[in-house]
Amino acid sequence: MIIVYHHNAKIIDVIAINGQKIKFDYKLTIAAGLHVLALQFPNKKILWCSSSVKKQLNLDLIPALFHHNKMILSYTPEDKNYLGSKVGYVEESPFVNINKRVSYPTWQMSSLVGIVHASVLTAIKDKIKLDSDFEYYLNSIAKICMPLGLLCYSEPKLLRETIVFKENSASVDTLFKFVKQHYRARWVLLLLLNILIYEGKFPFGAFLKAVFFKNRNKNGINLDAITVESSLRVVDKRTIDVIIPTIGRSNYLYDVLKDLAQQTHLPVTVIIVEQNPLPDSKSELDYLHNEEWPFVINHTFTHQPGACNARNIALSKVESEWVFLNDDDNRFTPDLIEKTFDNIIKYGSTVVSNSYLKKNEYNINNFVNQASIFGSGNSFLKSELLEKVSFNMGLEFGYGEDSDFGLQLRNIGYDVLYFPEPSILHLSAPMGGFRIKPKLAWDNETIMPKPSPTIMLFRLIHNTKEQLSGYKTILFFKYYKHQGNKNPIRYYTVFQKQWNQSIFWANKLKNK
Repeated sequence: MIIVYHHNAKIIDVIAINGQKIKFDYKLTIAAGLHVLALQFPNKKILWCSSSVKKQLNLDLIPALFHHNKMILSYTPEDKNYLGSKVGYVEESPFVNINKRVSYPTWQMSSLVGIVHASVLTAIKDKIKLDSDFEYYLNSIAKICMPLGLLCYSEPKLLRETIVFKENSASVDTLFKFVKQHYRARWVLLLLLNILIYEGKFPFGAFLKAVFFKNRNKNGINLDAITVESSLRVVDKRTIDVIIPTIGRSNYLYDVLKDLAQQTHLPVTVIIVEQNPLPDSKSELDYLHNEEWPFVINHTFTHQPGACNARNIALSKVESEWVFLNDDDNRFTPDLIEKTFDNIIKYGSTVVSNSYLKKNEYNINNFVNQASIFGSGNSFLKSELLEKVSFNMGLEFGYGEDSDFGLQLRNIGYDVLYFPEPSILHLSAPMGGFRIKPKLAWDNETIMPKPSPTIMLFRLIHNTKEQLSGYKTILFFKYYKHQGNKNPIRYYTVFQKQWNQSIFWANKLKNK
């Protein structure tokens, strides 16, 4: 490993892990210096560190933290990041609101301390401009390469102890420039609009300057040559249980069980929670007992409907080392579990979501990368994590429980990796005949809440203030196209009342 110490945007020392000084041209910018070192030491990890935290650098943990080459880690203890909170106006992803107390997936990098493998720098050589602003360059690398398979993290364990440190802050001009270079062009206009609406400012000069910058995403970067072999041991017993909530889809569920029975790596137990809200109803799943299955079937029948409740019941019964969150209308090949375990071991991951396509859909995301979502019908995770997470009952009969579960995992320090292969086919089967539309508390309101209070609850829990505001702006324009009232002033009045109703009921759900 090569360690680069810097101060005031200049490299001041370069040493090997054994303490040996390395000859170096100290006139280079930090970004240029890292690339020179990558060419000189193509098989080494390159660590950067501000001289202000040299004594806090936690070199002993680097091998465990940086467990394969296709990663970039950095850390700053301050809640404020380089680009500031305004980036939330243009990005809804979970990578914006960082939990600094745990290892957390994000493209928002820091110059304070970080590490990357030389092979990553070699792969992006001449593809991304070597900005003199090292902070900008790091954020640019991560933002561009994260979707391409570079795993990017805020990692507090890079430092031995928490320190007081003031992160460099990007100017408004720099923020607009970054948005233009890394997002679709329309987001620059939306950023301007959001700042005007929610902050009463009009940075038209920054907007105008940004227009002339080119987007950096079309650069031909390919990271496939970087090998991944994690040094972490995340699989021991290799045992797995499968959970399946089901309601009114007995024929589809039968096919799922047949697919599981043909697995080259069989589950130990399949945990089924069958729901039927009709008072005198009984189980429809006679085949669970009339046929022989190569695994234990743990079957629960309940009159209480709801996917969150059913999944929580099922998760409480998991006993194996791993669990597969499955659905009652999935289809998959016999090697699904075996190949997913191979991927888990290769990447050292404790939470993964497989590709989840419907019929006639094609996979447009062919890179293993950090998922921005979580699927409750296509995910595998280590069962010990279930002691710390559950499906939020406040989101029952609504939307967002999957994403909420994934964010709970991220906020306790566990990333969600997406695997394009092996894939799971989601049939999106028709609802069972006895499904009853639930009676929601706000159904009788004169002014109906928009968005759904469950969606609002999810956003109140997990979004920054700017992310929530940016979402509101997009929703305003989205709904405007699909309603009859074209008077913008009258429409805004109604929209604001609906938004306030949604917040009111979301807080009711939150306190439930």
